[in-house]
Amino acid sequence: MKFISWNVNGLRACVGKGFEEVFRNMDADFFCIQETKMQEGQLDLSFPGYESYWNYAEKKGYSGTAIYTRHTPLSVTYGMGKEEHDTEGRVITLEMEDFFLVCVYTPNSQDELRRLDYRMKWEDDFRQYLLSLRSRGKGVVMCGDLNVAHEEIDIKNPATNHRNAGFTDEERDKMTVLLDSGFKDSFRMLHPDTVLYSWWSYRFKARERNTGWRIDYFIVSDDLSSKITGAAIHTAVLGSDHCPVEVDMDL
Repeated sequence: MKFISWNVNGLRACVGKGFEEVFRNMDADFFCIQETKMQEGQLDLSFPGYESYWNYAEKKGYSGTAIYTRHTPLSVTYGMGKEEHDTEGRVITLEMEDFFLVCVYTPNSQDELRRLDYRMKWEDDFRQYLLSLRSRGKGVVMCGDLNVAHEEIDIKNPATNHRNAGFTDEERDKMTVLLDSGFKDSFRMLHPDTVLYSWWSYRFKARERNTGWRIDYFIVSDDLSSKITGAAIHTAVLGSDHCPVEVDMDL
């Protein structure tokens, strides 16, 4: 099975930049989207052979997630069951026959780290949510924009970004705690020394200079890690300040 995840930074804008062609070319079983920045009814975007599921933020033009799937889920859950986290459209979970697929758009800690405390609470609650899914006897495939570059290899300029949102010790430590609780970073598992990024600032010609961050992931529970057959970051795909990431699994 082929899984794709892409933060499109506004789906309506991305459609105007070739999203539909990218979608068809990717030919994925599951195509997960973050930062749709939409409300229900603002875009009619369907593809033959796919069902789609959407979680919208209450705030207009903000956040939002979606999943297109060729495989009908047993159930669909929106959010993680905590009101303080579930108004921004950040989580969709599909229960499949043999695994759970979770699409997530992790909150950014923002300038001057003004949302870092909230981010820390989110991290703990989201990890517990993933573990609760795992306790139901199925593996978990989680993907999305996690808004953290985990290791120094995952960011172009680690020294100068040390206290910037997405590369604080606190955020990186929470990622370590998640992985230590029974999950694998699929790309890093297969490509331990490969330097590739998935996000570039729109400022200072960052993408042209490849001054990027790897903040988009497929995180897979340990019991499914042996099923991973490939992992990729599609740096040549344009249309957003992020590029799509991929994992292939024998499920």
